[in-house]
Amino acid sequence: MSIKAVCVLRGDSEVKGTVKFLQEGSGAVNITGEITGLAAGKHGFHVHEFGDNTNGCTSAGAHFNPSKQEHAGPEDASRHAGDLGNVVAGDDGVAHVNIKDSVISLTGPNSIIGRTMVIHADEDDLGRGGHELSKTTGNAGARSACGVIGISKLD
Repeated sequence: MSIKAVCVLRGDSEVKGTVKFLQEGSGAVNITGEITGLAAGKHGFHVHEFGDNTNGCTSAGAHFNPSKQEHAGPEDASRHAGDLGNVVAGDDGVAHVNIKDSVISLTGPNSIIGRTMVIHADEDDLGRGGHELSKTTGNAGARSACGVIGISKLD
């Protein structure tokens, strides 16, 4: 069985985009999309715990972390479920998202449906930067844009 979800990212600046999620059965989640209006370079890309954008991206809470781990990179054995690493914007300010992740899910206890996707202003140091925020946020900076992840129709 396939499950699809979508997230429309909006922020206080010109950063915006659409991210799509597809999961076949209990397999990995395929994440694709495009984000525009970014500065060239790497940007932290995380699922945050709440689907609440009433106070902009701030009310989305911390990274989605049901297993109470330290922040790390998407390839690390121990990490927040919402730690998806970085996306890279080219000189044109566009980041093309193409991620496959086996920790998040569109069903069950690690479901990201109803949570918030956030694109950050700066690079995620994947918990290795030595900054006081490295082990909680990856020191990825301000929340440039966000949106709630919702179920999408199958087509």
